[in-house]
Amino acid sequence: MSAARRVLVTGAGGRIGTAVVAELVARGMSVTALVLDADDAPAGADRVLAGDAADPGVVARALDGADGVVHLAAIPSPLHDPPEVVFRTNTLATFTVLEQAGRAGVRRAVVAGSQARSGLPFAPRPAHPAYVPADLGSPTQAADPYALSKVVDEQTAAAAARRHGGTVVVLRYPLVGDADRLAAFAAARAVDPAQGASDLWAYLDVRDAAVAAALALDVDEPGAHVVDVAAPETLVPYVTGDLLARYHPDAEVRSGLPGRAVPVDLGPAERLLGFRARHLLDLGPLRPLP
Repeated sequence: MSAARRVLVTGAGGRIGTAVVAELVARGMSVTALVLDADDAPAGADRVLAGDAADPGVVARALDGADGVVHLAAIPSPLHDPPEVVFRTNTLATFTVLEQAGRAGVRRAVVAGSQARSGLPFAPRPAHPAYVPADLGSPTQAADPYALSKVVDEQTAAAAARRHGGTVVVLRYPLVGDADRLAAFAAARAVDPAQGASDLWAYLDVRDAAVAAALALDVDEPGAHVVDVAAPETLVPYVTGDLLARYHPDAEVRSGLPGRAVPVDLGPAERLLGFRARHLLDLGPLRPLP
């Protein structure tokens, strides 16, 4: 049983949000869902509010009675909105939710970060990791408003923990989807592995994404914590070393990456959360690169 009893989930009508609500309810928690449109209310939430996660009044009302918050509301890419809107929306919502949670005495917060904070996935020109496995010390090369917003979100989480106390966990999510969505991406990237090079071919089933959020609510160590969460294997049926040699030839390989091992350090998530992804794609035997 989680230490939290009622949890506010922002962005509760989204892909990860609906799964998080279901996971929290299954664990015996009550959920307040904050959505932009009441029609997007997820099943399972016993309290639903429609409004903007960047609005302090809306968030303050949504936090009534809560002792935990999972903040997922965000524009998920820089591709469909003006850059200033992406940056402003994401950073202001994160600040507002954590500030209002702190004022309300909520001491357990989880924030959806992104492995795109590396700056690689939406880079305006080709970019490569300095080294692999990517870890918490990996430098950002953010040049797009989404990556920059996720870098700022991590700093906002740290500031909120210093300002208000309590625990804030930022989960750096990779590509997330249900089985059908992930299978479609896997099929496309098997034909053209270059499509996955910017996100290091990492992925996570949405059910595992929800479990990670639930586990993060149980972290007792005060302060801000950032962890990468992903499946331990890549999204493509090729040897990781071969992929890196072709698509990131100058990246320093700092540890062994056998078979399809994802080139992301998942150790901190396992140590802090006890998290390991359970829903993995079956891609069959390894193949030579096309």
